[in-house]
Amino acid sequence: MSDDALNERHAGELYDALRACRTVPPLRDRGKFTIDDAYRISLGILARREADGERVVGKKIGVTSKAVQDMLGVDRPDFGFLTDRMHVDRNATVRIEGALIAPRAEAEIAFILKDDLIGPGVTDEDVLGATEAVCACFEIVDSRIQDWNIQIVDTVADNASCGIFVLGEERVDPAHLDLPTLKCEVFKNGALISTGYGSAVQGSPLTAVAWLANTLGAYGVPLRAGEIILSGSLVPLAPAVAGDHFVTRIDGLGEASIRFS
Repeated sequence: MSDDALNERHAGELYDALRACRTVPPLRDRGKFTIDDAYRISLGILARREADGERVVGKKIGVTSKAVQDMLGVDRPDFGFLTDRMHVDRNATVRIEGALIAPRAEAEIAFILKDDLIGPGVTDEDVLGATEAVCACFEIVDSRIQDWNIQIVDTVADNASCGIFVLGEERVDPAHLDLPTLKCEVFKNGALISTGYGSAVQGSPLTAVAWLANTLGAYGVPLRAGEIILSGSLVPLAPAVAGDHFVTRIDGLGEASIRFS
């Protein structure tokens, strides 16, 4: 079987797992996969989602902080696509059964772009200039790979282990913020469970978004004006089960919250 045919087969398998809320064995155990292979598998999944009526509304970078890399055993960031069906209203309660497999909550800073960012060569200053606003965010990651047993090719193929995301209400001009120093607190069911800073993601969320623009630019994919860009978790991932309520507070950005049933 050709590499293209093999990648298509794995894209179909992961797409079916996504729709059925089930897991599959790690891809890396089935042969030699490169990041390019993983990205093509991810594109194959995205094409199936778009054929089913989903629309791309942004991109995400993940596994940016050392804490998250250590938790997952991944040695570099991943990247993926956000669709409209992943965007959860901030007043909604998410039902886990039938929608998610083994969700984990990440508190992040989300960027809303006013201009395109097209790599390579994108700098932190370019990201700042292209950003309309930033806001607090929860990304709920979820892996279609069995037991979260992932390495970089597994998570890139699986759309960067993305599940859903929710944005906070406040929108803030990042020109007035020192993003690396912003403090993030995460509360689970009223108890403080973690604290982090903007510097957790590659030293600055601006640097993380620039990395994403340049990495996707190598594949001919721009970050588009109007898109939502998730810049990576500021804290360790927190498992979520039915009944949990998560709140994050980020200096200067207000809150984001999400409930599960």
